[in-house]
Amino acid sequence: MKLAFYGSSLLSSYWNGAATYYRGVLRALAGHGYDITFYEPDAFDRQQHRDIDPPPYAKVVVYPATADGLASVLAEAPRADIVVKASGVGVFDRELIEGVVRHARPDALKLFWDVDAAATLDEMRGAPDHPVLRALPDLDMVLTYGGGPPVVDAYTGFGAAECVPVYNALDPDTHHPVGPDQRFACDLAFLGNRLPDREARVEEFFLRPAAMLADRKFLIGGNGWETKQMPANVRHRGHVYTAEHNAFNCTPSAVLNVARDSMANIGFSPATRVFEAAGAAACLITDAWEGIEQFLIPDEEVLVARDGQDVADHLAQLTPDRARAIGQAALRRVLAEHTYELRGRQVHALFRQHLARERKAA
Repeated sequence: MKLAFYGSSLLSSYWNGAATYYRGVLRALAGHGYDITFYEPDAFDRQQHRDIDPPPYAKVVVYPATADGLASVLAEAPRADIVVKASGVGVFDRELIEGVVRHARPDALKLFWDVDAAATLDEMRGAPDHPVLRALPDLDMVLTYGGGPPVVDAYTGFGAAECVPVYNALDPDTHHPVGPDQRFACDLAFLGNRLPDREARVEEFFLRPAAMLADRKFLIGGNGWETKQMPANVRHRGHVYTAEHNAFNCTPSAVLNVARDSMANIGFSPATRVFEAAGAAACLITDAWEGIEQFLIPDEEVLVARDGQDVADHLAQLTPDRARAIGQAALRRVLAEHTYELRGRQVHALFRQHLARERKAA
């Protein structure tokens, strides 16, 4: 079965936090026999910062970020049995969702795959002409990578025929324990791009504890932080490539996850970093959000912080033995319940169920 996927980038994680999610899910689907083509624009310098070469599980078509480039890839949509438009491509998002609806075959399964559902839903509430809202009557399904019941209820309330969360997960072949790397040595590390709806939470959960614990070493990785004023004990690493993530997670005493505002508010939205860190057996400290226990058990598999003071307290009380025990427990949990192999089975079953309903209706 041919699957056409229009997304931000499969090849590069540069200003593209969804990259490892796409890779994990699509690799798993390829294992179920799907013939996948991923269409990504040449935009935002992503092609100059590739993490991987084109993978064996998907054909990757990089198109110019121009009207002609857009037209050339939309013209290929009728060849697919399943056509997916992901959120947050960054260029031609409106034209892509409209083009998927217009160009896909009538018998094709048409999906919107939302990797930032809370933000998309906020936009839809304030814009009656939002392209996703207008496309919902013509879409067979909405998949999201988080959000739980609040997102499902919101999307079905807007008219989605079906909405199913397909959560982030672990690809154990990509993210796994490795030896320490002194480039990433510190007491607490955080990895994430500087974004307007995350910055205040990073200030609270990362920079405030750093200021409180002047004798401890802190490391921040990701794009955009080079102009941010920080305490003297915070070191900025810049963009961290996927191949460096294991060492980044395994070397520090603990690793911090900080959700974006929208995802923290809605809950049930573990970031990719949560599973990457757990897969590397890192001791993870996360900011508090509803639904965390669905993925990791607080105080056993993860440390949960309500604010920066909690982060500082966790670090002050953390011993190497306890950090190791938490990391190992997290690794066992995600290997058992949160791998992309399991997410692939979930999506494959959804596709089969939909096609079975279509055949029955016909």
